[in-house]
Amino acid sequence: MSDFCLESDILEIVETTRDIHPLLSGKTIVFTGGMGFLGRYFCRVVEKLNESALEAPCKLTLLDNFISSDQNDDFIRDHDNVRFLRHDIIQPLDYDGPKPDYVVHAAGIASPFHYRAYPLETLDVSVIGSRNMLDLARRNGARFMFFSSSEIYGDPDAVHIPTPESYRGYVSCRGPRACYDESKRLGETLCYIYHTHLGIETNAVRPFNVYGPGMRENDYRVLPNFASRLKADQPLQLYGTGRQTRTYCYITDAINGFFRVMVSGAPGEVYNVGCDKPEISVHQLVEIIKKVYDGDVKYKLIEYPDSYPADEPQRRCPDIRKARLQLKYEPAVSVEDGLRRFLSWTKDNFVGEQ
Repeated sequence: MSDFCLESDILEIVETTRDIHPLLSGKTIVFTGGMGFLGRYFCRVVEKLNESALEAPCKLTLLDNFISSDQNDDFIRDHDNVRFLRHDIIQPLDYDGPKPDYVVHAAGIASPFHYRAYPLETLDVSVIGSRNMLDLARRNGARFMFFSSSEIYGDPDAVHIPTPESYRGYVSCRGPRACYDESKRLGETLCYIYHTHLGIETNAVRPFNVYGPGMRENDYRVLPNFASRLKADQPLQLYGTGRQTRTYCYITDAINGFFRVMVSGAPGEVYNVGCDKPEISVHQLVEIIKKVYDGDVKYKLIEYPDSYPADEPQRRCPDIRKARLQLKYEPAVSVEDGLRRFLSWTKDNFVGEQ
């Protein structure tokens, strides 16, 4: 099995987070969802930081139950400062490791295909799991970071595009997406209560369309879908009209932002993490892919498949001024460069089967 990421990307994250390295030196992180897309990047970055950048090693404990992640923890077994625990965070955690400075709750079922198949598990991991991890942070006086989602905004009207953290969202508590959207909203409410009533330093991050090497081919989101069909020399399938718009955030920029929120987010605050431009339609995304992909690119419009949840937001674009001003967060990878890196990786790592 090839490595899930590009070594150059890990080095880039280490370099762009240089100003916050002192806040990671000698610290301990407990991270749920450790075998997921984002968790494995946290692991690789911590390993590289320990090798070359930190005065004292950062210790990392990864938790996962493998419900929607790769069942492969081989890549962490040879590292003294990283350990893996197979654990379902819906169950109480009998934690016996070093006292955590940061507790990061990234476990979740984020793919629409998967959360439609596991609606109760999706709810539980953001609600019961959040309570369990918030209690761990409370017992140890640790900072807590919750991975929420841009989905909590629902389908904003044009006045609220780009969407600031102050926008309350236009969502439904019923329907195929509600298990994910509403559980993330409740997770944020728990963070607010633990901060305001119990004094825990909490933050929530709302990621916007993060992509990059390491995404699973059967993730069922747009870019893994496209990459898989390119590998198989099949036409790309654009759902609906193809006019729905998004901004896309390459993984190096996203991980940079997540680390910044974890160590220096203002207690109690929520931060959008993503790219604020360009906001492009799926049709425009295909045109960019044609420019950067070394091969023929065909596409066709299709109806939404039955497995895909209804009520897809028509536009999604973050206002990231808050992260820029407070955390010095600045995404730097263009969509062309990010797609070039991602598609180059998928050529070697995807098999071309849906």
